[in-house]
Amino acid sequence: MKNKLISKKIIIKSFIILIALIGFIYITFKVFNNEIMKFDIASYEFISDHLISRYVTPIALVITNMGSALALVSVALILLFVLKNKKIGVCICFNLALITIINLILKNIVERPRPSNFQIISASGYSFPSGHSMISAAFYGYLIYLIWKYFKNKKLRIILMFFLSILVFMIGISRVYLGVHYLSDVIAGFLISLAYLVVFTSIAKRYIGGKNENN
Repeated sequence: MKNKLISKKIIIKSFIILIALIGFIYITFKVFNNEIMKFDIASYEFISDHLISRYVTPIALVITNMGSALALVSVALILLFVLKNKKIGVCICFNLALITIINLILKNIVERPRPSNFQIISASGYSFPSGHSMISAAFYGYLIYLIWKYFKNKKLRIILMFFLSILVFMIGISRVYLGVHYLSDVIAGFLISLAYLVVFTSIAKRYIGGKNENN
């Protein structure tokens, strides 16, 4: 019975990785062929026609800063010192460093220029995949995993997981709103982080060890 359960988990994880990588490779192929996808154009038109305003922009700036290097490094270091289980803190910091390196490698391989239609803020570097989206998804996504695995309070666990999930989504949307990324940059960042997290969490839990504290 236990072996069947393990095999089922492996199949599910493998399926998630496969689907995420297929999606990422498809978008990357389009980008390499210098294609601007239809949903990239549609998202820009929708944002420019219906969303951009002096009221929404400050909110978008606050949200996007939650995915900045300063915010993520600060949260990682705080957790490193606050958490009793230092192995978890080390994994959080290592996760942030690793996904950042992977993002930089991918950016320099693809070398996609940033959008030029409109930019509410200025941003340097390449566009694909979105660093804020990819790194935030991996960083906050790992925190969601840790909350699910170790939090005993079920209600608080659900609230925190929901909040962080919405935050990741909104960080991605804010990058498109601010004009520094195509929607395809954001989606690609989310997809590669999803595949990455499946692998990272499987390896990290062996390093941390111990039983689930919410059981």
